Amino acid sequence: MENFRNNGLMFCRTHSVMLEKETLSTQKTLLHDLYYDQKQSPWYDNLRRPVSDLKPLIEKGIRGVTSNPTIFQKAISSSNAYDDQFRQLIKEGKTVEEAYWGLVVKDIQDACKLFHSTYEESRAEDGYVSVEVSPKLAHETDETIEAAKWLHKVVNQPNVHIKIPATAECVPAIKQVISLGINVNVTLIFSLPRYEAVIDAYLEGLETSKNSDLSKIASVASFFVSRVDTLIDKRLEALGTEEALALRGKAAVAQAALAYKLYQEKFSGPRWEALKARGAQKQRLLWASTSVKNKAYPDTLYISPLIGPDTVSTMPDAAVEAFLDHGKVARTIDMDYAEAQRVYKKIEELGISWADVGSSLEMEGVESFLKSFDDLLGSLEKKAAAL
Repeated sequence: MENFRNNGLMFCRTHSVMLEKETLSTQKTLLHDLYYDQKQSPWYDNLRRPVSDLKPLIEKGIRGVTSNPTIFQKAISSSNAYDDQFRQLIKEGKTVEEAYWGLVVKDIQDACKLFHSTYEESRAEDGYVSVEVSPKLAHETDETIEAAKWLHKVVNQPNVHIKIPATAECVPAIKQVISLGINVNVTLIFSLPRYEAVIDAYLEGLETSKNSDLSKIASVASFFVSRVDTLIDKRLEALGTEEALALRGKAAVAQAALAYKLYQEKFSGPRWEALKARGAQKQRLLWASTSVKNKAYPDTLYISPLIGPDTVSTMPDAAVEAFLDHGKVARTIDMDYAEAQRVYKKIEELGISWADVGSSLEMEGVESFLKSFDDLLGSLEKKAAAL
């Protein structure tokens, strides 16, 4: 009888383990493979209420969240989920802009709490939620520093990333904010020279930091992708030659690959090793603007060719769905630097200035976020008047 019991107990345990493995295997997705097989972290480029809607995405493998003024403009203006809190903030005597930040900070705090376990388990590598300083400050160095300090303080979560644009005026702000031990997501990077300036600002910020342990300072550099093709494709089509048209849909990925090459070079050698000895983390490259604008292109064009270790890919809803459905997980980002260099060089030879592309897209990005910010404040003004 004792033997039977032991055998029965062993069967139950074995069956339980089998069921657990079966459950895990059904829950595992390509997003999990992306991280565990290739060390690329998939993040979600959206945030709205109810913030609890992020839970199924976390279960599917999402490891962080990015937001921007356009995302909040869409979320707040298209939902009544913010009305009660907005009404209360206005009743308390807050201005419309103060009320806006109250709504945003609440969402960021709630999202940070949902990702806190990811942050802890990854030892401060993942689990971040990004919130951007006011787009009105894109060309103001000192005001950006103060805004970043204020947001960091008011959100009061260890896994918040303060988003600062990579404008010429804000690059010095990045150095200063990093030196203060504040996590930064550098956004609106469209060119290799500006990306190198951003890396240098991060390294200088770490070097001047008074923190003896740098391990809790985290940063990502958001390198924008699809918008590059949108602009360069137009210029290639204007040229109209067979040689020019053959390069459509290739510029963005080529430049991104060269950005990764630059990343590998800058985060190696004596300078980096000295910071690493103090516990510093690498400033990971984050691929932003990964949604495909041209319907003629594959819907994973800005995800699948940019897979590599120590990177982040932030994806809006459509990109997440597309990759979960038919994405391919393999290291691709550094497979052919020679081809990336050929495409990059050929575009310049055709008379398309990469410097002009970068400055045009930066200006367009700043203006787009500012318009979303102003539009939302305008609609909130009307709502406040109605209240």
